[in-house]
Amino acid sequence: MNSVGEIDLMASYPKSNRNLEGRRDKKSEEIRRKAREFGFDYFDGERDCGYGGFTYNPKYWDIVVQDFAKHYKLSETARILDIGCAKGFMIFDFKRHFPKMQFWGLDISHYAISNSIPELGENLTLGTATNLPYEDNFFDLVISINTIHNLDRMDCAKALQEINRVTRQNAFITVDAFRNEEEKERMYMWNLTALTIMSTDEWKEFFRENHYVYDYYWFIP
Repeated sequence: MNSVGEIDLMASYPKSNRNLEGRRDKKSEEIRRKAREFGFDYFDGERDCGYGGFTYNPKYWDIVVQDFAKHYKLSETARILDIGCAKGFMIFDFKRHFPKMQFWGLDISHYAISNSIPELGENLTLGTATNLPYEDNFFDLVISINTIHNLDRMDCAKALQEINRVTRQNAFITVDAFRNEEEKERMYMWNLTALTIMSTDEWKEFFRENHYVYDYYWFIP
């Protein structure tokens, strides 16, 4: 295991300029409801409901996937799972750089899977993080970016336990978090879909309670 705990393996991912006040002022329970359907509105509808157009661009994952491979010293035939894979953009860039590796992606969104990159074919599966359809100790690396916090606290715990079950040595997740009151305010301005948001210290305790001993970092807008 190469795990070190808190580590920013997303450092190479381009940072966005977010209009937090604009999101806060336009956000409503109806917009949150639409966003949490994780359908067209969330991915390719208006920006108020989510991404405002979720399209592939290599600038996002191209370097990040190479950072993952280097950090975890992945072999040519490593098995990798992306939980919350959406349209499969990260997996696609993994496959471009490491064609001999084996990749799986899972997402709760039928829309995202149906509109994924065609070349991924059967690599992507419709499913939930609380009940992963894979054998114990099957993967060399499990990745989940900004996904498990979309579950309530009980299901977050189940998702962590499932990650523990299916990985044989490495995992990396990112979750919505804050380190102070200013970051907490910014988070609640921005958040549309997360049901579980905690301080970084609370998340660390939550990881300990659920025996998650792998790598993690924070999404803080």
